[in-house]
Amino acid sequence: MTTQDYNLYNHFSTQIDMFGDKTLLKTEEEQSYSYGDIDQETARLANYLIRTGAKPGDRISAQVEKSPQALCLYLACLRAGLVYHPLNPAYSAHELDYFIGNAEPTIIVCDMAKLQVITPLAKAFHIANILTLNADGAGALIDNSRDCSTEFEVIPRSEYDLAALLYSSGTTGVPKGIKLTHGNLLSNAKSLTQIWGFTEEDHLLHCLPTFHVHGLFIALNCVLLSGASMRWLPAFKTDIVLKYLPESTVMMGVPTYYSRLLDDPLFTADVGRNIRLFISGSAPLKEETFAAFKERTGHCILERYGMTETNINTSNPLDGERKSGTVGLPLPDVDIRIVDDEGSPLATGEIGNLQVRGPNVFSGYWRMPEKTDEAFTENHFFDTGDKGQIDAEGYVSIVGRTKDLIISGGLNIYPKEIEILIDNLPGVNETAVIGVPHSDFGEAVVAILVKTQGATLKEDQIIASLKSKIANFKVPKRIIVLEELPRNAMGKVQKNILRERYENLLS
Repeated sequence: MTTQDYNLYNHFSTQIDMFGDKTLLKTEEEQSYSYGDIDQETARLANYLIRTGAKPGDRISAQVEKSPQALCLYLACLRAGLVYHPLNPAYSAHELDYFIGNAEPTIIVCDMAKLQVITPLAKAFHIANILTLNADGAGALIDNSRDCSTEFEVIPRSEYDLAALLYSSGTTGVPKGIKLTHGNLLSNAKSLTQIWGFTEEDHLLHCLPTFHVHGLFIALNCVLLSGASMRWLPAFKTDIVLKYLPESTVMMGVPTYYSRLLDDPLFTADVGRNIRLFISGSAPLKEETFAAFKERTGHCILERYGMTETNINTSNPLDGERKSGTVGLPLPDVDIRIVDDEGSPLATGEIGNLQVRGPNVFSGYWRMPEKTDEAFTENHFFDTGDKGQIDAEGYVSIVGRTKDLIISGGLNIYPKEIEILIDNLPGVNETAVIGVPHSDFGEAVVAILVKTQGATLKEDQIIASLKSKIANFKVPKRIIVLEELPRNAMGKVQKNILRERYENLLS
């Protein structure tokens, strides 16, 4: 490997060569795969994908369940210079129609159960090659590649060559394809491995999905770049996670994972005795969860901030103060700034638009040059769409999404401020604050709550409590209690669904 080759797989090869016989992952069923096993399987798959007609730069769409073989498919794409296009297994035919039509893959890999949906879509978009891969590792992809060589020379890639194509959620329009390069992924993997202190001694508890950057890139790349190992679980289940926590040194998760652990009395400090680091991301971590987790276990959860377009931008420190309610400090090679709507930098502590610049930032939106131009400033800062602030010590806080900003009577309201206050009220488990149309104010505040088990919440009492703490224009006009909040696969509350559901509430 030359220093000019940015192919991410080549940078994993150092660890693969060094730890060939070492176990890389173990499944829940105690199936064990060494670094050497994975290397050979990815070579077979890379050879087969090329034999099937894929060329460097072609997209490989994969709607598959999490499995060791699915991991090998991702790595094989890297190795062969192909562009990995992961798809949520829960996507419907309607959603897939857009994603496949827009990505124009050369090959689609899917679970056998999805063939009835995928086959007509492939035909409609003139995609000749459909391969199957099931959750148990069976399927045509594996069967057809068995006779392929276990040797494959990694295709050199520049830092600008695409490694993966992922899509935004599309909450403010059609989903946008996010072009992540080998340079983007490599720079972020190197930074995170270093600042989080990953070594070959680490054992990661991996219970995240692998169609999203959190489980696919952030978790996996830290392991593969450091020579660590992992327990490979298909999903988060509290009892299963409790079983494997004692053998682990690192756990990555979304906030929901940590709140579910706290809900189980079997989760004690002793269960996490070997853990050196709990990391949370993909959605905001409640300060209440942070505090309760520390009290129960003695561990301060390390919260960080990232997005599909950038992977990770900031992190609370491994050594040093982890500030609850913040997402930490910018990564060493990442610039963060807060600006007003005209693009002028704001003073310390002021809330504004959060912009980021660095080698981790994506190269642009797939076949959307106008959207790409809109997203970047002249000096190459990416406008994240998040509202944030930076304190005197450089710690970044996210106060909400720009699209979540509520403007009532011409006044800006940041939902996070109200959510924190309501979350701290007795009997409240979690909160989502949204703006809904109002004939007089333009928008008005509505709070949707989930109560704790057995609690009784009264709308008038909550509103009265808030009136004593915040200006009247910020106080919700209505309080609604639900059994649960709508979430996406990574645990983020889908406020767009709530806004649609209650758009006529005050009319």
